Amino acid sequence: MKKGPGLFSDFGKKAKDLLNKDYTSDQKFTISSSSYTGLALVSNIVNKGGLSSGDVAAQYKHQNAVVDFKLDTQILTTLTITDLHPSAKTVASFKLPDYNSGKLEVQYFHEHATVATAVGLKKSPAVDFSATIGTPGIAFGAEASYVTSSGEFTKYNAGVNMTKPDSNASVVLADKGDSLKVSYLHHLNQLNGGAVVGEIARKFSTNENTLTVGCSYLVDPHTLVKAKLNNHGNLGALVQHELRPKSFLTISGAFDTKALEKTPKFGLALSLKP
Repeated sequence: MKKGPGLFSDFGKKAKDLLNKDYTSDQKFTISSSSYTGLALVSNIVNKGGLSSGDVAAQYKHQNAVVDFKLDTQILTTLTITDLHPSAKTVASFKLPDYNSGKLEVQYFHEHATVATAVGLKKSPAVDFSATIGTPGIAFGAEASYVTSSGEFTKYNAGVNMTKPDSNASVVLADKGDSLKVSYLHHLNQLNGGAVVGEIARKFSTNENTLTVGCSYLVDPHTLVKAKLNNHGNLGALVQHELRPKSFLTISGAFDTKALEKTPKFGLALSLKP
């Protein structure tokens, strides 16, 4: 596929991942395996608030098609096909026994534009649409959701995203114009390939502002440290160590610096790939 401005859903994703990815207050164990035939299996067990749950997922790749299958309380199946057109990607998904959960999504990538449309496979479906124009360096985009049964727009957002080899910045106006989020991420050689990030989120209807700063630091090629803090006093930190190739142990914690009498939250995640 041609390299263009990317999807609207990717606006600010790098900053969001640094501030949120791998942080957890649960206990999670994951084991995965793959074969040369293109079949991959993943099993998850999660303990959350004293309650345990699990799921099993499988993925099969063959030429330009990928089939994902996940079993928990429901059965989720996703079919992804690329190269139907040199610049297009098609994704179909549905859950059982909810037969009305089916969705068909088509993504089109051009050198200076990207368009994505998703339609629910039921009698009165919801239609999601997003479009971006620009280049890999700077892109402008918007997205909307329209419910055909009520004839109303349930979502419309707009934003701009700027990307350089060592930095990324985005501004997104969301929630029908009620919220604004500005984020900036910068990679620093002083952090051994890590990065610093800042995010400001404003909710106009409540006049509430949230400022969050975070960073990541590579202690060595196998150990990553991350931390984040917002203006409400919420502090989070994690250590992730690669035990062996593609197998990770992650320990994370969070506490309220303005209410130190509260019990801190701790999470543990072990992901193994033999």
